[in-house]
Amino acid sequence: MTLEERDKKHLWHPLTQHKLHPETIAITKAKGCVLTDEDGNEYIDAIASWYTCMYGHCNDYITSCVSAQMQQLDQVVFSGFTHEPAIKLSEALIKILPENQNKIFFSDNGSTSVEIGIKMALQYHFNKGEKRDTLIAFEDGFHGDTFGAMSVSGLSVYNGPFEDFSLNVKRIPVPNGKNHDAILSTLQDIVSNNKVAGFVYEPLVQGAAAMKMHNAEGLNKILNFCKNHNIITVADEVMTGFGKTGKHFASLYMATKPDIICLSKALTGGLLPMALTTCSQKIYDAFYSDDIGKGLFHGHTYSANPLACTAALASLELLQSDAIQNNIKTIIASHKAFGNRIKTHPKVKSTRQLGVIFALDLDVKMERYGNLRDKLFTFFMDNGVFLRPLGSTIYIQAPYVITQKQLEKVYQVIEDALKII
Repeated sequence: MTLEERDKKHLWHPLTQHKLHPETIAITKAKGCVLTDEDGNEYIDAIASWYTCMYGHCNDYITSCVSAQMQQLDQVVFSGFTHEPAIKLSEALIKILPENQNKIFFSDNGSTSVEIGIKMALQYHFNKGEKRDTLIAFEDGFHGDTFGAMSVSGLSVYNGPFEDFSLNVKRIPVPNGKNHDAILSTLQDIVSNNKVAGFVYEPLVQGAAAMKMHNAEGLNKILNFCKNHNIITVADEVMTGFGKTGKHFASLYMATKPDIICLSKALTGGLLPMALTTCSQKIYDAFYSDDIGKGLFHGHTYSANPLACTAALASLELLQSDAIQNNIKTIIASHKAFGNRIKTHPKVKSTRQLGVIFALDLDVKMERYGNLRDKLFTFFMDNGVFLRPLGSTIYIQAPYVITQKQLEKVYQVIEDALKII
């Protein structure tokens, strides 16, 4: 019996309607940018397995560091205890985060990091003796699948059955360079009629919205507005963090920095699950009290797992290495050249790029999870490239260690795919 056949007996996969899509591909090995299935077929992982394995799968440096740590300390409760991997990670991360960030709270995944950011924003005002019950978020945002994160997400394909149970959220459009005044007017209306606690947003790139990109100047104006109205700003950098936009963090493109930042995915180089919610001293100080009830009573069993911290620390070292930084520059230049080459194709509606994130929109009507999308996915896999189209959008977010030859194959397979639609 194959792995795929055994899988069907008990497993329930994410983002899957199993009656329509009963098939799965069993991956038995991964190294660098290549996934290998149980039949020996190889696929270039052009999305770094949901933007996590940015230094390549089974990176030798990360795995060696974690292997050594496994012999010393594997897991310990982080409430009342501490350990060197967490301390060293905090020291290294604070050096590259936006300058206002000073405290780090550990959790397990991107959704929980946002959940904690929302709780920080709401409780910040509660601890100050002011009840604020409204959040602001962008249209078409996505922040995760737990209830708070779902509430601030705007994609009904994920949230439809749960919308009646959501937090109170007001939505605004992303800034596009032309609507800044209109957005500020909308924000003024919102704060005039609601008690707004926080603004939760993906800075510059909305990943699940098909890599929709927006304007840094306009976002900075929104952040300034929030700052002037004591609205806590929560930057969801789960997808954008750790070099993908060309800077270590997308928030570094704006002069006004967020109060809170949510991080996961590439944090550990894809090796182990972990997330962080970082914040400014201002936020932390609102919880620092003789009143125990003002503490942030949120915890996860595997918070600050020493192995995950070690993987994250090794990943940070790689991110800041000359080799990875040079690779990032090479990928950025290659994407730019590919964009110039393909943007005039009759089946391409538009292209866009920020850092190593590249996306193109097809000039074809497609459902997000429709038959044509599935046809494209199958074509990519049949030709040895792992890409997951988001409706009519094809995007690339490959590991930083991808070779030029591998990258050219990804480009060529995308061009070939345009012939079948």
